[in-house]
Amino acid sequence: MTADMDKPGLTAAVVEFACAHGFADIPDEARHLVKRCVLDGLAVALAGTEQEAISVAERHLRKIGGASQSRVIGDASLRVPAHLSAFWNGLAGHAMDWDDTQLAEGPNRPYGLLTHPTMPPLSAGLAVADMLGGVDGETFMTAFSAGFEAECKIAEAINPDHYNCGFHTSGTIGTFGAAVCAGKLMGLDETAMARTIGLAASMASGIRANFGTMGKPMHVGRASENGVTAALLAAEGFTGDEHALDGPWGYLGVAGRGGEPENAIGRFGDPLSISNPGVSIKPYPCGVLTHPSMDAMALIMSEEGLAPDDVEQVTFYAGSNILKPIRYELASNELEGKFCMAFLLAAIIIAGRAGKAEFTDGFVGSEPVQAMQRKVSARFDQTIEDMGFDRIRSRVEVKTTDGREIIKWADENYRGGPHNPLSDGEVEAKFSDCADGLLAGDRIAQLFETVWTLDRLPDVTILFDLLDWRSG
Repeated sequence: MTADMDKPGLTAAVVEFACAHGFADIPDEARHLVKRCVLDGLAVALAGTEQEAISVAERHLRKIGGASQSRVIGDASLRVPAHLSAFWNGLAGHAMDWDDTQLAEGPNRPYGLLTHPTMPPLSAGLAVADMLGGVDGETFMTAFSAGFEAECKIAEAINPDHYNCGFHTSGTIGTFGAAVCAGKLMGLDETAMARTIGLAASMASGIRANFGTMGKPMHVGRASENGVTAALLAAEGFTGDEHALDGPWGYLGVAGRGGEPENAIGRFGDPLSISNPGVSIKPYPCGVLTHPSMDAMALIMSEEGLAPDDVEQVTFYAGSNILKPIRYELASNELEGKFCMAFLLAAIIIAGRAGKAEFTDGFVGSEPVQAMQRKVSARFDQTIEDMGFDRIRSRVEVKTTDGREIIKWADENYRGGPHNPLSDGEVEAKFSDCADGLLAGDRIAQLFETVWTLDRLPDVTILFDLLDWRSG
């Protein structure tokens, strides 16, 4: 380490934590949460391998070729360079927008949310573990925990303008989570880890203009890929600034108009962000800010005993923090549907659910869904706006064909969040939905057993074999 690394700063805090973090530093509760996040991440990545984005990426990767270092989720026969395995895994993991969400501690964060924290370190970690010829479960969980924590604490430190002005935090800050996890698995010392973060800072990107396109999941794919690339280069002696998160030219200053590093310095692992404020495991494959309203719609349908033909009109009321990113008035395909409240509520009304089967171009484009979308309108509500942006607030109003008017406010303690979490059984049920048509029941049961005993696993790369559905 250079002497300068002794200067206080966010980069040094990340490095010190990442290199010192051990399995014994992960409390039992957090270990269980790690397993939940891993199981959920594997589920959504498995489902994501069916998406067209993966088909396009596969054509690209096969044309590129390269060293056969690592397998990919969904196809254990395909071997690619480790950084490209991480890209595939991350792309698949975010392709359905079904991966988990970090909750913020600060009150000035949009929706009280920050990143999708699991997929960058998980995607990078699996790729590096395979490149290394196998890694035991304790080692993998420790590296994942380090990357997860680094990502979450850096996200807490950067100015909220980073997201508000158009950066996609899961792509940008996710790069650091992937880099730390990869570097930890590779056994990098403090100097190499600091350089890894410096190199990652020059690659961390992703803009919200790509929401509703394949570009959005690409952000997480690139975050995973770039984190691995940064660690591999640093391991070979490639240099990067060892204080790249700090100062006027550092990442917080350049990409976030500054920040509040004191939100993170001295707080890494105390507590681990995975435990407090926690993580939200998504019940629906779309932006979490839509979930409370979807649940409200589901409650209206069930409590009032409504059928789709009973619904004459639906009006959705929210503030600008929800209405701006939910950018499509009507959805014509599955990707647009993730950012279209008319589709999301229409799916609940027609199907009574919104899972893998509903998030397809065929379902979105079907005549009943298109017709129902036209019955749904979104309106700005100043009263909701004035309540602030720290929570997800909205109201659903339904007018029925027999003249009734039904009003329901969305629950701020939305389903899947730490205050109303999915049970382990519900997480398993989500995995089964993701695996439907891909894996047999006995394989799914084996995966459950493998992940719930991850800390006792001699080699985590068996997961590639268990998730293989494409190679037969």
